Amino acid sequence: MAKQREAVLAIVEELKRIYPEGICSLEYQKDYELLFSVRLAAQCTDERVNQVTPALYARFPTLEALAQADVTEVEQYIHSTGFFRAKARDIVLASQMLLREYGGKVPDNMEDLLRLPGVGRKTANLILGDVYHTPGVVVADTHCIRISGLLGLTDGTKDPGKVEQQLRAILPPEESNDFCHRLVLHGRAVCIARRPQCQSCTLRPWCDHFAKNGDKES
Repeated sequence: MAKQREAVLAIVEELKRIYPEGICSLEYQKDYELLFSVRLAAQCTDERVNQVTPALYARFPTLEALAQADVTEVEQYIHSTGFFRAKARDIVLASQMLLREYGGKVPDNMEDLLRLPGVGRKTANLILGDVYHTPGVVVADTHCIRISGLLGLTDGTKDPGKVEQQLRAILPPEESNDFCHRLVLHGRAVCIARRPQCQSCTLRPWCDHFAKNGDKES
């Protein structure tokens, strides 16, 4: 059964109260830097990516520089983010494609974003939401998938596409992008994967997981 609209809106408002700035924790100056930082964040923490990117973008300060970069040199700068060979290749190839086909501008639509090397729906949605402020965007990352399921906003599926579809159907379009960022913050601070702090979570009144397991949680 779908979550009642009143409960959905209450969750949205409570997350806004706790985390007023529903922003991405990746640091960037230019649109394409966010695109590449999201790629680097795959199987890596945002904190680690933020430690790596200043030196990378200092060495390659423009999109043209990245497009002409030696992939092995890029690998050295991003090595600690893991899967560095594939990530470095994607960054260089995507830089070339942005210059060649999009005039050096990050695309503003899903279809063109998905054509870029290393870009999937999660990355594309984040760009559409944070850069272009497109209504109805849902960034289905691991925190979003897990917490949405616990709250009962989704049917518990782990499939990112289905989570995106189910959240789009119930969230106010103008709130959905920031909502996803706030779920990430909540997942790091309170609803921690291995040890959720249910007793101190102010989302308890609307949480299906707490309703079923509240007394068992520490």
